[in-house]
Amino acid sequence: MLKKHSYLILGVVAFLASCKGGYNGQLLGSLDRPGWNVTVPYGMVYIKSGYLHIGQSDQDINNALAQRSKAISVQGFFMDETEITNNEYRQFVEWVRDSIAHTLIGEDYMVENEETGEEKVNWDVDIDWEDPELQDALSELYFPEDQRILGKKEIDPRKLNYVYYWVDFKEAARDVNRHNPDFDRTSVIKEELVNVYPDTLSWVHDFAYSYNEPMTRNYFWHPSFDNYPVIGVSWSQAMAFSKWRTRLWDDYLTVGGDATNDEFRLPTEAEWEYAARGGRELAPYPWGGPYMRNKKGCILANFKPGRGNYPDDGGMYTVKADAYFPNDYGLYNMAGNVSEWTSSAFYENGYQFEHDMNPDIRYDAEAGDPITMKRKVIRGGSWKDIAYMCQVGTRNYEYQDTAKCYVGFRDVITFLGRSIDDRP
Repeated sequence: MLKKHSYLILGVVAFLASCKGGYNGQLLGSLDRPGWNVTVPYGMVYIKSGYLHIGQSDQDINNALAQRSKAISVQGFFMDETEITNNEYRQFVEWVRDSIAHTLIGEDYMVENEETGEEKVNWDVDIDWEDPELQDALSELYFPEDQRILGKKEIDPRKLNYVYYWVDFKEAARDVNRHNPDFDRTSVIKEELVNVYPDTLSWVHDFAYSYNEPMTRNYFWHPSFDNYPVIGVSWSQAMAFSKWRTRLWDDYLTVGGDATNDEFRLPTEAEWEYAARGGRELAPYPWGGPYMRNKKGCILANFKPGRGNYPDDGGMYTVKADAYFPNDYGLYNMAGNVSEWTSSAFYENGYQFEHDMNPDIRYDAEAGDPITMKRKVIRGGSWKDIAYMCQVGTRNYEYQDTAKCYVGFRDVITFLGRSIDDRP
């Protein structure tokens, strides 16, 4: 009998929706909404909303005076289970290279957008880089002959520039703009031009009197390092990668008629620490602690053991992005291997004035700003750092326009909804 009643109710709703205007005077909500099913992006893990105390988890008297522990709440999100690898970042570099090449060749390699009339890249046509008929058009991408090494034809990485746009919501939310009927929204749409090629020379310029040229020559391009974390990427380049990744996935979802997700982005400092702890409140390391070794004496992360016995942990420099055991959230190398960019601006006493709900201190520094305004928080410690830098509560920074051989990144996406366990 209950089943018959269910069918009757469904039949009534269907009848109402089919009547005049689709509503028949009833409050049914908009009827043309797309369907929505939670899709966990490839290579990411879900981290539910939660509560934690950010700050030093071990005795650190000096830093405790500047960054006192603070209770905060963080909204759920997806996070890359590993740092972005060389091969993943290479997909970005090659996409930029190919899009520029398509534009230079023109004709069949471009297609007109039916809606706007503008030309866009025709990705259905592949480029034969050895085709002699294309060499004149592609010559602009290569180093000139007098700059080639042993006559080898190579792409000039200075030509690999990517343009992306972002909206300054904080500026748009100001009363002077919200209540201005003549407000021009283009004033809050920002354009960024970023060279995407990683600084492979960081292996050399980060150290004095140290032979690291083999890493410069091989780390980004040799297949043996494909699954190692990308390094030599500035904060600005990491931001550009995240925007491109969003565009790549949104274009795919749109073609299939699916609703898009929120954008890929760098984690805030609070999100990073919450994820690194893996649900272990007050623990100094992602695996708990209090030491960098387990009870068998095995080292649990890639860092600088002892007084500089770098290979003692199994890696001389970086190691594979999924090396060692993950934390309880399934995240690898949240301590050691490479330090990771966050979206947050660095202030020594930032915990004192940030909000306790999704705290995020952001300052969009421009080229002409003082260097101290370009500081961005990095977390996790790296292969060259001592154990203290690998603690989940330890803060550090680098400048947003610099690239280091010990700094990489991973992305997050804000989860849209209360919990992944909810069903449509």
